[in-house]
Amino acid sequence: MDHALKTLRHEFDSEPGSFLLQLRCDLFWDRDAFSRLEKAMRAVCERLQEAEELPRWLAEGYYAVATEVPAWTGHPNFPRPEPEDYYTACTERLTDLADWFFRGFHVYMEPHTWPEL
Repeated sequence: MDHALKTLRHEFDSEPGSFLLQLRCDLFWDRDAFSRLEKAMRAVCERLQEAEELPRWLAEGYYAVATEVPAWTGHPNFPRPEPEDYYTACTERLTDLADWFFRGFHVYMEPHTWPEL
């Protein structure tokens, strides 16, 4: 299993140190962990965009991230030390990546550069 898939397995299983575990259990948004998750999701989207079949664990993970992260962070009591537009951009990115994963293409005109978050 390559690095991006290992990262996604770690994240989607909510293993210790994962962005998702920290977010859900500690109500802590770890920018570095989010960046690792987002970059791994992008790499896997790129690699699998021509795939006819997708592994269930990946599909479940992309769906969960795209639906649960915005719900958890949208709660009024969720601590947000960063500007609000940062969280909005991040949750939009997760939704865009899930859309790319399931459709096999992203909606941006090429050449497209994904800005760092």
